[in-house]
Amino acid sequence: MKEKILVVDDDKLVRDSLQSLLANAGYVVDVAKSGEEAESKSALTYYNVALIDIRLPNANGIELLERLKEYVPKTRKIILTGYPDLETAIEAVNKRADGYLIKPFDPEALLKVIDDQIREQGKELKFTQEKVVEYIKSRVKQIEGKKK
Repeated sequence: MKEKILVVDDDKLVRDSLQSLLANAGYVVDVAKSGEEAESKSALTYYNVALIDIRLPNANGIELLERLKEYVPKTRKIILTGYPDLETAIEAVNKRADGYLIKPFDPEALLKVIDDQIREQGKELKFTQEKVVEYIKSRVKQIEGKKK
């Protein structure tokens, strides 16, 4: 299964460039030009990674970061900004951004961050599945023990 990435940026050139780069790297890519569009798409589709511009119409990327957690808590969220400052970086980390990249960024660096995030997501999923299996086995033993 190919990983899905949502690119959220109000700049058409950035959206198109990222869509091309990511599609060429083998990802399924969807784009949104606003926070509202990103929320709508996330309510209907699971994305492995969301690349979120910090400055969006009618919202900022940090606010969107929090709202997307409601729809897709396991989606890895990476903040992109052309306006870096320490306060914004700290806020992004505090709001549980999984990454923070400054524009313009090296395409290879972006692809590495995405690959790393997808790998971490896979580890988390495996861990969660193992815990569920452990719980089920334990519960079955408890139930069987009560029947005896």
